[in-house]
Amino acid sequence: MTTPHLKSITKLAGKRILVLGGTSGIGFAVAAAALEHGALVVVSSSQLTNVENAVSRLKTAYPTDDFHSRISGFTCDLGNPEKLEENILVLLKQSTTTADGGQALLDHIVFTAGDSQMKFKPLKEATVDYIRDWGTVRFVAPLILAKLVGPFIRPSHTSTITLTSGSGTKKPPPGWSLVAGYAGGIETMTRGLAVDLAPIRVNCILPGAVHTEFWDSAVGKEALDGALKQYAEQTLVGHVGKPEDIAEAYIYVMKDNFCTGSSISNNGGSLLK
Repeated sequence: MTTPHLKSITKLAGKRILVLGGTSGIGFAVAAAALEHGALVVVSSSQLTNVENAVSRLKTAYPTDDFHSRISGFTCDLGNPEKLEENILVLLKQSTTTADGGQALLDHIVFTAGDSQMKFKPLKEATVDYIRDWGTVRFVAPLILAKLVGPFIRPSHTSTITLTSGSGTKKPPPGWSLVAGYAGGIETMTRGLAVDLAPIRVNCILPGAVHTEFWDSAVGKEALDGALKQYAEQTLVGHVGKPEDIAEAYIYVMKDNFCTGSSISNNGGSLLK
């Protein structure tokens, strides 16, 4: 019997993928999905314990040597503007260095990083420093990454950088002027980078409400059920998104070699209510 030539599910097999913010939430789900597609995955976070925990969780979820050999992780502090370029450059070098000291170029980069240390303030309490600091990880870091990435990524239309914004840019709730402003800038940045980095493809994912670990700590267990119910009622599908659902959008843009400069929304139809 002739073995079929598989053209879709093998597109990421053997590809090297770096996920910034890949130790929890959507980023972790993207890392897991990429592993299932046969990719080599590097996860990154600012905290060593988070990186170690994520690598351990992935190895536990996929307990065979084939998977274990394709999982690694490194720290990278994106929140320090004075050392931002230095830290990203170190991460890119680590992510592309092979066991024998050679270099293996990245095929895909996914940026889901955020700054969990930044506390949300209403607009009337925002200062110039606070506004500037809010954008270091979310806005400045992706631009510096794009500036430095050239020698570390395969210069091909099969390579991608995928950024993360949010559905709040389309329908910002009260008090979200700052958040929506930076998020909207990321969408515009995506189109600019798609032009500047061509033929490398650059896209952006705009998730709606997604139940990640962040909610558990930010909202608190007592209020969590109520918050989830409230957000679920704002969708057409009747439930809040799961990280593994949103991860499919990131996998899609990596695989579709004709998709660039695009912003893809997956928000459960919340913008239609």
